Amino acid sequence: MHLKLKSASIRPWSMEDAVAVQRYANNRKIWLNLRDVFPHPYTLENAQAFLSYVTQENPQTAFAIATPAEAIGCIGLTLGGDVHRKAAELGYWLGEPYWGRGIMSEVVGRFTRRAFEVFDLQRIFAEPFANNRASVRVLEKAGFVCEGRLRASIFKDGQLQDSFLYACVRDNAARP
Repeated sequence: MHLKLKSASIRPWSMEDAVAVQRYANNRKIWLNLRDVFPHPYTLENAQAFLSYVTQENPQTAFAIATPAEAIGCIGLTLGGDVHRKAAELGYWLGEPYWGRGIMSEVVGRFTRRAFEVFDLQRIFAEPFANNRASVRVLEKAGFVCEGRLRASIFKDGQLQDSFLYACVRDNAARP
């Protein structure tokens, strides 16, 4: 998948992205809104291990969000299995210098529509932490609908938190 957008592109990862990934991912503000599998601090070795894994994926489900100069974030899917094989979970992050520019709203919308074309999916969902209002707005702008609040579902940084369940189904993916 390679999509050119107004302010960025979605492209495959490369091992040459390691320094940029480490620079942007090594941010506590990003870590606070992601699962604990995303380390903090985020080292160059973490970036290299991540890139070693995602560059070998088949099918490829994780992609770089990039400017012409460098990778500035990540977007990807975790494909479901068994009875959930027609669904996938969406995850993403963006380097802090690029926040508030509308990049993620455009990226999530375009990526979701393309994912429905590429993969045999009927549903794509995301579970933003309830205190991550920016991510909630991104999902809503991309056509995702809130299906519920998951009370006390997250334990992050020593605190119990709620999360939301947002989803987009194939029939609604054409919305902006």
